[in-house]
Formats: sequence, structure tokens, C-alpha cells
Amino acid sequence: MLLPPAFAERMKIQLGSEAFQEYEKSLDRSLSHALRVNRLKLTSEELLAVSPFALRPIPWCENGFYYDASKCSPSKDPAYYAGLYYLQEPSATLPAALLPVTPGDRVLDLCAAPGGKSTELAAKLGGSGFLLANDISATRCKALIKNLELFGVKNAVVTAETPQRLAQRFPSFFDKILIDAPCSGEGMFRKSSAMVNDWTPDKPAEYAALQREILDYAVHMLRPGGMILYSTCTFSPEEDEGSVQALLDMPEAKEKGLFLKSIPDHPGFFPGRPDWISSRNDDLRKTVHLFPHMVEGEGHFAALLASQPDDTSSSVPSVDEKKGKNSGELKKISPEFAAFAENLNLDLRPEELVLSAGYLSLVPRSVPDLKGLRVMRRGLFLGEVKKNRFEPSQALAMTLSPDTFKNTLSLSPGDERIIRYLKGETIFLTEEEEKLLKNGWLLIALDRYPLGFGKLAGGSVKNRYLTGWRME
Repeated sequence: MLLPPAFAERMKIQLGSEAFQEYEKSLDRSLSHALRVNRLKLTSEELLAVSPFALRPIPWCENGFYYDASKCSPSKDPAYYAGLYYLQEPSATLPAALLPVTPGDRVLDLCAAPGGKSTELAAKLGGSGFLLANDISATRCKALIKNLELFGVKNAVVTAETPQRLAQRFPSFFDKILIDAPCSGEGMFRKSSAMVNDWTPDKPAEYAALQREILDYAVHMLRPGGMILYSTCTFSPEEDEGSVQALLDMPEAKEKGLFLKSIPDHPGFFPGRPDWISSRNDDLRKTVHLFPHMVEGEGHFAALLASQPDDTSSSVPSVDEKKGKNSGELKKISPEFAAFAENLNLDLRPEELVLSAGYLSLVPRSVPDLKGLRVMRRGLFLGEVKKNRFEPSQALAMTLSPDTFKNTLSLSPGDERIIRYLKGETIFLTEEEEKLLKNGWLLIALDRYPLGFGKLAGGSVKNRYLTGWRME
């Protein structure tokens, strides 16, 4: 690979001549591929037990695994369509793995699209607390929404806002904040020739200025005692150690007692270098670089920072335990949904149901006021209320199971009807299945994992799998 001359010269200085030669050689090697298990639906052990392809663990991500793309295509396996895993570049699994999210936290993914990190943060929340997944681009939010829905996430909000607008609304609000910042992309050169062609010597400084603006707003939104995970996919010291040092020097960061935390060491991890930015701050060694000649993955950088707690930084107030659904109260909101809900074995709080212009959503009580923000998705989109009927959404289907939806057709992995269903075709029941299932909405599942809905009538299932999600 032909590197930009100015970049190559800087990297020789950073790494030294010998290590730079190893780095150059690594750029001609094939890419590594990985997946990350969706722990909202199953454990890593459960996936390993049924996976049709060989998987090897990623050292720094306990639910991440390498696979050989020359021998298998996980993106074409029905398990992918069931949301059992997310396909992600191995090094990109690091940021969400490092941020210690716990159930009940208020979490912000500030630059979230396409959703790889958001889906892992949501899985760590385990259905409690609140995730705000934001991306300034409404177009990029489409992929973000799909991935959150595919994973069966209920307690997330997707916004397309500037960090400034969020900071105005949420001062000292979030327990955990992840910032996978826009950057010059030097760590992606092997993966994308466009990144190489787009790079100029001015790019690092341009992005560093943007990163520090974002970090300024982020620290304003951090609760006392909270944590920030800052990451990039570049090697530029100005954007990596330099932006971290700029954050530590910010007045509000000092007020909140922000400090660097150590990151667990793994083979190939390269500690941050204060000398690359002429700094005497030895704590910068607690940050970490991933170089493609040292790890099985692309280039990345990560820094974990924590703020000092104060007397007001206790955990988020707990929410009252859910009461069972009240059919009378549901009917007041939507008789159509109340009739559909008879098939659901779920606790539903009527006060969490929001009906707007025919669209019904489940908005957990943990979700704050969002008025005035550009909200792309709020909570779980349940479906549409139409004249005399309720049409459930694909998003709702992905949160269900044979235990929570009475009328479920569970198909084994080898059943050819799974592929036909995923391609949008009509499928048919066996005589035995017809006796067990009733006409109407039917959940189609891969074993116990949901794929989507169909409409059963007389032994045939009209396909209602979302058009944009279908297998080609």
C-alpha cells in the first residue's frame, strides 16, 4: 500500500524505523473479521454451542469472536437475522467493552451510528436504565435504529442532534458517556483506500479541534462520579493523547475531578505516549493504542476517564416495580392494541404507552423529557393503530419469544421455511402445527429466537417480515 508521504514520515518518528516496517507489512495482510454476541438474547457459551462456523475469542472483548471470512458468511446465517450477534471489526469492539456500564445507568453514545457500540451498551444495561444513542446525521440514524431494533432493545432513544443541543438539555445527567469521535481515520487505511486518498497533513488538526469541542460538551453532561470513554480509529497523537490532555485541562473537567483510569492490558496493547505530544503527564500512559502489526485488527485508540463523586452523585432513583397489564386501561389508550395484547405474556404499564398519529410506542419511565429535540425513535415502537386493527412492528417482534407471545411457530435451524420466510415468501404449516396454532398474527422464530411476524390463515402464513430487512 502506498501511504501518504507526510503520514509515513510521522509514523516512522512515532514507531521507530523497525516497527514502522512491521506496520507497513501489516497493511498488505488480509482483514480480520469478528462478531459480538448479543447478550440480551443469549450467552457466548450458548452461541458457541450452536454456531455452524468456528469462532476464536477476541482477547479484549469477552463476548467477541473472530471468524474466518474465507470459510463462512455469518451475515447470511439465520442467526444474524435473529439478532444473535453483531458483525464488527475486532478493534472496534474495544470501546464498548471497556466502558463499565451497569444496569440502571443513564448512558450516552454521542456519535453512535451505525450502532455497533450502542448495541453492546444496551446489552450491558440489560433492559434497565436508559440509553441515548445520538448521531448528528439523520440518514446515519436509520442504520442505528435498525441495529437497536434487531437486538431487541427497548430502553433506548435515538436522536439526531448536535452535542451542543444535548448538553443544553442534559447538564450533569449521564453516568456513562461513550465518544467514538470523528477522526482522520488513519487506523482504517488497510480497510479503506478512500481513507488513504482523503488524508492530508491538515486533517489531524481539523479533527482535533472538532474532538475537543465534542469533549467539552460531553464533560458538561457527565454526572459526578461518572465515566467517559473516548476513542478514535486514528494514530495521530494530536487527536489521541492530545485530545485527552485537552479534556483534562478543561475547567469543568477539573471541577469534576476528571482523571484517567488504567485499561486492562492484553498482548499487543501499546500504551499511550506523553512524549508524542511533548507532555509530562505520565497518566497518559494509561491510554491504549491498537496497531495492526501488533494485534489482530485495525488501528484504534481508547482512553477511560472517571470523575470524582460528590454528595449528589448517588445512583439513579429506582423505578417502582411494574404492575401487571390492566386490559381496561389499555382499551382506553387503544382498543385495537388491547385486543392484540391478549396474545402477549408481558407486564405492560399503560402510563408507558404513547400513541401519536397512530403510532404506538412503549416509552420506559427512565426516559427523560425530550421535547424540542430531534427524536428519531423513542423507546420501543410497538406498531400502528389502524381502523379496527393493530399492526405490530418488526421492532416488537424482535423483543418477543415463545414464552411471551402465545401464537409462535418455532422452526429448527435446518427447516427450509426459515430461508423462505426471510426472503419474504409465503410459508405453510404442517397438519400438526395447524392443530396447535390459531389464525391471526403469528410469531416466526428460529428455535426460541424471534425473526418476525406472519399472518396465519388456513395453514398458510402470509409473510409480514419487514421488506427492508429481507434476505437477498
